[in-house]
Amino acid sequence: MNYKDLADLMFPDAKEISYYEEKYPERNLKEGAIVTRIAPSPTGFIHIGGLYQGLIAKKVANQTEGVFFIRIEDTDQKREVENGVIGIIQALNDFGFEPDEGMTSETEEKGKYGPYKQSLRKEIYQAYAKYLISQGKAYPCFCSPEEIEEIRTKQESAKIRPGYYGVWAKCRKLTVEEMMEKIKAGEKWIVRFKSPGREDRKIKHKDIIKGNVEFPENDQDIVIIKADGLPTYHFAHAVDDHLMRTTHVIRGDEWLSSVPLHLQLFQELGFKAPKYAHIAPIMKNEDGNKRKLSKRKDPEAAVSYYEEEGIPKEAVTEYLLNIANSTFENWRRANPDKKIEEFELQLNKMSVSGALFDMVKLLDVSKITISKMTAEEVYKNTIKWAEKHNEKLSSLLKNNKEYSLKVLGIERGNKKPRKDIGKWSDVEENISYMYEELFEKDKSEYPYQVIKDKDAISKILNTYISKYYNENDDKQTWFDKIKELSGEMGYAKEVKEFKENPGKYVAHVGDVSTVLRVALTKRTNTPDMYEIMQILGKDTIERRFKKAISEMEK
Repeated sequence: MNYKDLADLMFPDAKEISYYEEKYPERNLKEGAIVTRIAPSPTGFIHIGGLYQGLIAKKVANQTEGVFFIRIEDTDQKREVENGVIGIIQALNDFGFEPDEGMTSETEEKGKYGPYKQSLRKEIYQAYAKYLISQGKAYPCFCSPEEIEEIRTKQESAKIRPGYYGVWAKCRKLTVEEMMEKIKAGEKWIVRFKSPGREDRKIKHKDIIKGNVEFPENDQDIVIIKADGLPTYHFAHAVDDHLMRTTHVIRGDEWLSSVPLHLQLFQELGFKAPKYAHIAPIMKNEDGNKRKLSKRKDPEAAVSYYEEEGIPKEAVTEYLLNIANSTFENWRRANPDKKIEEFELQLNKMSVSGALFDMVKLLDVSKITISKMTAEEVYKNTIKWAEKHNEKLSSLLKNNKEYSLKVLGIERGNKKPRKDIGKWSDVEENISYMYEELFEKDKSEYPYQVIKDKDAISKILNTYISKYYNENDDKQTWFDKIKELSGEMGYAKEVKEFKENPGKYVAHVGDVSTVLRVALTKRTNTPDMYEIMQILGKDTIERRFKKAISEMEK
């Protein structure tokens, strides 16, 4: 009896591996093209770190005319959640990271290298496990969970490294005959990899991001096929990345310590190993200390958070590229209007220690992103968000479409567009004063600044509307009239004049403008007041000025 007999007994129906090598040939791609993937488990919401990884994988594949695919790693079926697969696919698609191949729904896929769901590849893994067994590189293990626990307890008591290796690998010592007898007797078994490694030897490896790293060799006889016939992550990873012809494995650096095992598996299977790029986790600053962004502590860790807040996907993508490569910020500054597809991401310029996630900076990026949109784009995006999260805002915009487009068009399309909206959930607060039905409900105080005297404010408002305001004035004429009004009221017509003559004036033209702005909007900071007045019209302006005066007299 030999190892081939043992392999045939364990997996009598498994095909020869030559069948799969022919079925999944080398890809016909140009030299240097990167084939990479994202391989999530359907065990819950997709983390921003997963999106970050997907962005990087998609970017490097696209810029080399390669392939980016999604593989669902669902061999741990106890942890799988309902609709977990579609949730992952939808999140990636929402952010424009649609894969070239892989799962497109819970049950459908595209591409010639599938199935792209590990639970559907059982026969493939068993074929390669059978191959290893026939080569004497894997063996059946009959140890019960209780025996494994007993080994672990003894190792802990002796304060030695835990695991199934060396003298502790009981089933490794069995002869082929003994193994076959146990199987024929109906004993339950799993398959273990027979590691050729020794812990006292080192391996040197060059990671694309981390650089040169050194580890002890793997000497653990890990489980490669579980009792349910499905593979463990480590074995499936090696078989899948070989057959799907993955050139680069881009993944989180929590897997860095698995490199010795994975390289060993590739070697023993006779495969060429892919290149590895281990991404440092996204970090958060908390009280001066850096920590990993946490699913439990940080709402922004969930990809769904950005949709709920109304942060445009373009802004999130832009920001993630910003933290992925230190060169991106300078590139964007030099190319403010170029699409991010034109930026070349370099894996070897990624942070080794972990990029810091800064929500303030993300919102700044988002404000710039939204500032470049047309009024029509802002209108459509806001409604899309509001239909799901703010029905009142949705109705307001839909019922006043032409007017709303004018409101959202204030300070758009010029050299310095407005940057007051960072997310769609900001829109209502930013434009509410432009709608009479909302302005009437606003019970807040009028925040007058330098000019606070009631009589002075009443006189400014009455004089302006009766003597100076003309809705046909161009912007320069409009502002010149506010200067004239300031002079008539005894205030400095120029800010420079005010500063050069301390004590001569109690206020200047800017302070007069503030009185007009506050009476109109109940705000000290708004977009261009000329445009606001043009949209509101004379009747509304006059009505609001009267309201402001009457409020002071109460």
